[in-house]
Amino acid sequence: MFLDKIRSGASGILTYGITPPKSETSPERIAEIAERTIARLIPLDIDALIVYDVQDESARTAEERPFPFLKAFDPFHFASRYLQELDVPKIIYRPAGKFTNEELSSWLDDIHQHNFYPVFVGVPAPDFPVKISLPEAYQLWRRHEKTSVMGAVTIPERHAVLKDEDKRILDKAACGVSYFISQCVFDVDYAKKVVEDLCQTCREQAIEPPTIIFTLTACGSIRTLQFMEWLGIHVPEQLNEELRAAENMLERSVGVCLDIATELIAFCSERCVPYGFNVESVAIRKDEIEASIQMVNRIGEMLGRKSYLNNFSLSNYEDDDDDSGFCCPCCLPLART
Repeated sequence: MFLDKIRSGASGILTYGITPPKSETSPERIAEIAERTIARLIPLDIDALIVYDVQDESARTAEERPFPFLKAFDPFHFASRYLQELDVPKIIYRPAGKFTNEELSSWLDDIHQHNFYPVFVGVPAPDFPVKISLPEAYQLWRRHEKTSVMGAVTIPERHAVLKDEDKRILDKAACGVSYFISQCVFDVDYAKKVVEDLCQTCREQAIEPPTIIFTLTACGSIRTLQFMEWLGIHVPEQLNEELRAAENMLERSVGVCLDIATELIAFCSERCVPYGFNVESVAIRKDEIEASIQMVNRIGEMLGRKSYLNNFSLSNYEDDDDDSGFCCPCCLPLART
């Protein structure tokens, strides 16, 4: 069980991340989307499903957003109303600062009744009016700590700039956070540096580290790559050029993600940090979603899990470049808490 693995500090956790449908989607269409999602995910050997809260981050940067922001359906409502048939734990993201103490307290009671687990994130922009601080949100959760676990995010790109991600992680851990889900990793050295420094700080303070779950995502088009860059994901220059020049960008990006997973498994296995992987699709294009499902199976094999591989080929899909086919998942800007 996800809860037991997090509490015991077991490595090898595997999750899958999705975003809810757009808010203007009809109930009938939402039910269809949920049915397809369940059909894709039921065969997977995953520990939990992550449902992201989609926020408009345009105010955090002067760079033009690659495509218009479209509000999404509430992640808790989507998971509780439409994904009941998927019998895996659900992890629900929530920008805590947007809500009052009473609103957040009620929400925590609701998700706890459904045996869901919260991940609190910062507000969409530094100047956003905050109604409750993250430490205050963590304190509200404490009444459920005997039967739940709480998560947060970690951003390797931020550590490359500020050199303090290890301290941020441990400050949140002291507030009750026991696992951290990273921004999408395309620079493995950034991820390794967070692990290395976290281990060093834990040794110095004689404390046990929390679990780090690394997020990986396929990239099947120039538009997806541009969006990832806008979100703040660092793609090394050489890799960026390689992806753009690839005959099949999606296939090459999957290979890169699997190489990153292999490298991080070897690296983390020799260190003190419990680790796992989260797979998502930044775009909701069919080929990229199917590629992400294959990545779950391949990474699951690396972790010694069951596999349900089929004859899927990344060359079987045409490139249906759709402006509406993008989501805004767990990728957070450097300025975020």
